Amino acid sequence: MIRDDIKAATIDAMKARDERRVSALRMMTAAIKNKDIELRTAATTLDDDQVVADVLTKMAKQRRESIEMYLSGNRPELADAERAELAVIESFLPQQMDPAQAQDAVRSLVEELGAKGPQDMGRVMAELKQRFAGQIDMSRASLMVKQALTQ
Repeated sequence: MIRDDIKAATIDAMKARDERRVSALRMMTAAIKNKDIELRTAATTLDDDQVVADVLTKMAKQRRESIEMYLSGNRPELADAERAELAVIESFLPQQMDPAQAQDAVRSLVEELGAKGPQDMGRVMAELKQRFAGQIDMSRASLMVKQALTQ
């Protein structure tokens, strides 16, 4: 399980005295526990796919946005800290599709579903998220789907 991998990585980072990595891993563990607590009222638990889709992907997106803001605000030292955290988070995410692969996946899914226009965008995005969660950036995928449906 991904939780066990994160725990083992935390122990290894502590032994290596890698404070930045330990901090990022502890932050990931806390986010997963927070999501568990949030779902406790729904009487469900997170499986690995949900951890990736709901927690780690969101954390990675937040780090990317923070990096952009810090760079535009001329704070490269803070951007470097966010990059270090992002690298740790991404090490637990599935391999991301390159833009060409993502474009091919979107095209084939649009054809498979028989989507004809913008009114089918929600259906295509839902299926894309279900099949490729964590492997494709959904904000970029949205633009690709919109482009494929308007052609």
